[in-house]
Amino acid sequence: MTIVRVIYTAKPEYAEQNKANIRAVMSDLRQLNNPGISYNACLSPDGKTFTHTAFFSSDEERKVLNQLPSFIHFQQQLKASGPEVPPKQDMPTLVGSSKDIF
Repeated sequence: MTIVRVIYTAKPEYAEQNKANIRAVMSDLRQLNNPGISYNACLSPDGKTFTHTAFFSSDEERKVLNQLPSFIHFQQQLKASGPEVPPKQDMPTLVGSSKDIF
């Protein structure tokens, strides 16, 4: 299993568009219904700091997300918007979970 966490701060005027782009990705992932991908995005109370956390059962599932047209569009738009704080990615290790992820 691989976990990827990304945190960034969008410009305030871009936050609504970013949320719409995230919703498009989530809609596509729901349609795919891939059991090897668990992905969520959260917005901090400041209304512009986003945290994305993705759990992948294998590298193949990670490739599925990275090749998804809506995800590519989301990434391109975010980069073009010039975030206040650029995306920072890390790969945490799962210590425990209240339910099985895969």
